[in-house]
Amino acid sequence: MKAFFISAALLFFLLPAPQAQAADAATARDEVALLSGYGITHRYFGATRTQVQTWDLIARYGYFLSREVGVDSWYQGRHELLMEVPYHLAIDQGGRSMTGGYLLGSWKFTSIKDLAPYIFAGGGILFVDLGLQSMGSRLNYSYQGGTGLQYFIRPNLALMAEYRYHHISNAGTASPNEPLNSSKFLTGITFYRQ
Repeated sequence: MKAFFISAALLFFLLPAPQAQAADAATARDEVALLSGYGITHRYFGATRTQVQTWDLIARYGYFLSREVGVDSWYQGRHELLMEVPYHLAIDQGGRSMTGGYLLGSWKFTSIKDLAPYIFAGGGILFVDLGLQSMGSRLNYSYQGGTGLQYFIRPNLALMAEYRYHHISNAGTASPNEPLNSSKFLTGITFYRQ
């Protein structure tokens, strides 16, 4: 619950101030988002044996690295760097949790009016407190990739839905090292800034 309030406060302070000219995916400098959803491990996918279900809360900051590329083509879009602060509450592990930080690269498609599909991949560090004997370390690493869609309800405000494949393990730094391979289904809201 503490992570929720920290994420909400972070989002509040990063919200854009009203501006004369609205930003969108094609023109914005950056975006701030808050996502929430459900995750579940895939038992027997790879070496995953333990089922873990999570409620996920992710505060995201996205910084656009380029102007539009490939204008008038199917791949018209922009490069974006995503920085995330995740909180994963394991609802079937006694309310234990995981938190850390992710750095992701993203491509946001900008050619469709009112929609911005995107793909992303990257990773980061997670501090895991699940109490699982099969995970030999609290310090773990995550890699992930996925896709999402933003639907603009105003030029600088979009609702979003996202799927990501999510992997957690200690990268062989401790034994045992059961990985948690999971799917996460997230929804949220994002604010674009000029």
